[in-house]
Amino acid sequence: MQRSFTQRIGYAAIRTVSRLVAIVVFRMRCKGREHIPKDGPLLVCANHQSFLDPVIVGLAFDRRLNYLARQTLFRFAPFRVLIQFLDAIPLDRDGLGLAGLRESMRRIKRGEAVLLFPEGTRTADGSLLPLQPGFCALARRGNVVVLPVGFDGAFDAWPRTTKVPRASRIHLCIGEPLRPTEIGELDDKSLVREVEKRIRTCFEQAKASRRA
Repeated sequence: MQRSFTQRIGYAAIRTVSRLVAIVVFRMRCKGREHIPKDGPLLVCANHQSFLDPVIVGLAFDRRLNYLARQTLFRFAPFRVLIQFLDAIPLDRDGLGLAGLRESMRRIKRGEAVLLFPEGTRTADGSLLPLQPGFCALARRGNVVVLPVGFDGAFDAWPRTTKVPRASRIHLCIGEPLRPTEIGELDDKSLVREVEKRIRTCFEQAKASRRA
């Protein structure tokens, strides 16, 4: 996908500034970055604790991530300008979200990285919710590497019950990737179970690191 020079430079600048903010305000730490493929189609699957989550995960990656954003977020003008600049993929959560999933597939097949939160919604208490199977189609049809990510602290920083974020410690762990050959050997239930197990392992490691 051909993005403008302004978009490319702007994304890099936002990431650099956000990393500094995350280190100072959230004392963010990340383990497992060696597991991130440098190129090729990639589906990043992470747990979901707050509105900060896309930024938190994106800061751990040197390569650009594609984000899915609810269409309702595009109605708020200031936020719409930002997510359009970042080339977010609109997702209709009130329907099947087929247009968003098709666009995600197009970007994956171009060798890009797409971030999903397979729980489908933010946690109400910081725990990991059961994964929804919607990501399976992307994982299979995209011939993609699935990368599990787990983090802790974002719920404390911005729970669903508060309107603005607050200072917290956020630790993130990136797990070993699931390759296309491994995905092909699993049915959907087994794939969901395996990805959930890997995200949970990362999540528990992030919690332990944060509380050490």
